[in-house]
Amino acid sequence: MTDNTLMGVICINKHQGVTSHTIVNMIRRLYNTKQVGHTGTLDPMATGVLPVMVGRAVKASEYLTAEDKGYIAEMQLGIVTDSGDITGNIISQNNVIPSYESVKSVVNTFIGTIKQTPPMYSALKVNGQKLVDLARKGIEVERKSRDIYIKSISLELIDENIGKYRLNVECSKGTYIRTLCTDIGEKLGCGAIMTSLCRTKSGNFDIKSSYTIEQLENMTEEERVSLLYPIDALFSDIEEIKLPPFFEKLAKSGLEIYAKKIYISPDSIPTGTRVRLCDENGFFALGEARDYPDGRAIKPIKQFII
Repeated sequence: MTDNTLMGVICINKHQGVTSHTIVNMIRRLYNTKQVGHTGTLDPMATGVLPVMVGRAVKASEYLTAEDKGYIAEMQLGIVTDSGDITGNIISQNNVIPSYESVKSVVNTFIGTIKQTPPMYSALKVNGQKLVDLARKGIEVERKSRDIYIKSISLELIDENIGKYRLNVECSKGTYIRTLCTDIGEKLGCGAIMTSLCRTKSGNFDIKSSYTIEQLENMTEEERVSLLYPIDALFSDIEEIKLPPFFEKLAKSGLEIYAKKIYISPDSIPTGTRVRLCDENGFFALGEARDYPDGRAIKPIKQFII
């Protein structure tokens, strides 16, 4: 298997204490390819779902922008740290712990569309520099708050006396669970930190279908390759359009395909809609509906198989 033929996605169950970049390097070694990338950073202390693209599948990364996430986190009330989690330096402590009913009431106010300010201890870049690198130098920069969406939060009591809780969160991409915990603590007036985090879902991938690095290391090369999801698994939620041979050739040459020529109603694919372009062998390119002088057409925007 070479870089030219290897293509797919492997869902990794990331272990604690390593960066997402470290996981990428491990996959490069296991699959013997330099073409590897991931779809969303997990902090070293976090575990769980990390979809990793192998081979030509890395070309899909720029289009994966709308994945919902699922997390299980543990939250400790009464503590504030500079990082928002248990790894940071303690700034303050509070022995007055709110009741379970008070915590539940406040947690429910975070469901829906809310404003959230990214934490300094994050991989987000400002002027080309990661915020976490600046934070480690003692530098704090202004961050703009942004809209995120919390679909649901379930609250599980671990120990009411010390204010220990487990949160099961379903949310939009770009949500920082550490910040969610600190914001909950601030609203309660006692402070809070995140003490553990496991990502259980990322888009179409979940922890039940993920593999640890240790599991992959104990497999043969053929077994590891067999686990790769086809690239179109990343786009399974968008419409598939199968092209006849003539139009398939046009698309593989990068030319637009007019909707009316392949008997598709332009109204069914509004401008900006993305579709999976397929031939008799399956998915080969990602396309986007665009308007041209002669009508609406589908423009191939990323070729995966030519």
